[in-house]
Amino acid sequence: MHRAPLLALPCRSEYLQSTWEKAYQDHRKKVRDAQPLVDTHAPLFLSHFHLNLKKLKLEEDRLSVIDRDNRLLLEKVACIMRTRGQTDSRDDYTHRR
Repeated sequence: MHRAPLLALPCRSEYLQSTWEKAYQDHRKKVRDAQPLVDTHAPLFLSHFHLNLKKLKLEEDRLSVIDRDNRLLLEKVACIMRTRGQTDSRDDYTHRR
């Protein structure tokens, strides 16, 4: 533990010297036992701020549209594979003048 620094010129009064030493020791104890004033804990976790229900709903809708489009493409590819990929090249369009 630190001792009170001795004065260059010793104090004539022992009472004054002991009062200063006691005050210095009290100061050192307060500095040693000081608690921080800044709160360094993590903030509270509020789930309703992090769970965006509208964003989840839009993502679900987007994925359902993608699934539907993929299913339609798969049906078209399956139809092409069943018919051996033949195309009808007839032109039934009649030209008008």
